[in-house]
Amino acid sequence: MLIKNDFEVAQPVDKVWRFFDDIPGVAACLPGAELTEDLGDDRFRGKVAVRMGPVKLQFAGTAEITERDDAARRIVVDAAGADEKGRGQAAMLLTASLAPAAGGTKVSVAQDLQLSGAAAQYGRGMISDVSAIMMRDFATNMQKRLAALDRGVAADQITASKPAGGFTIGVRAAWMALGRVARRFFLPYQPTPS
Repeated sequence: MLIKNDFEVAQPVDKVWRFFDDIPGVAACLPGAELTEDLGDDRFRGKVAVRMGPVKLQFAGTAEITERDDAARRIVVDAAGADEKGRGQAAMLLTASLAPAAGGTKVSVAQDLQLSGAAAQYGRGMISDVSAIMMRDFATNMQKRLAALDRGVAADQITASKPAGGFTIGVRAAWMALGRVARRFFLPYQPTPS
């Protein structure tokens, strides 16, 4: 399934692009992510934990930066992993593009996500909502990390983001779904632009 998210960071585009070179720093901003090993040649081993309702999924796997285009400010990451309890697998091709925006930098993220097992039981809407929440949290954490670095705080003294909590994410995702349903019933139909 293809999931697209956009967010803005109140920092210049060149600074945000340089930040994407700091893979441990990027991983520290993603809720539930932990970088466990640098395998060299833009390959990394790590874990991602997400709790959705009563199910906690912890994927261990690898990620590889397959493309980094400095001129276009575009990065492509190919990641794959398996749940540590054997309840499923995930594979994702993530493409992030940066562009100048009025308030700083617009980051556009496209995730081509393939799930099997327990994670696949959730519908596309729930998975998209959880992804959107995680991207918002990532953007907030990245902004805080960049601001701390600007203040001269050493990178190793900046705390990593909290794990992606089930109850909080579940409530926020349910709220997003409720908003979609309310818009369908109470707002006039507006076709999606092609």
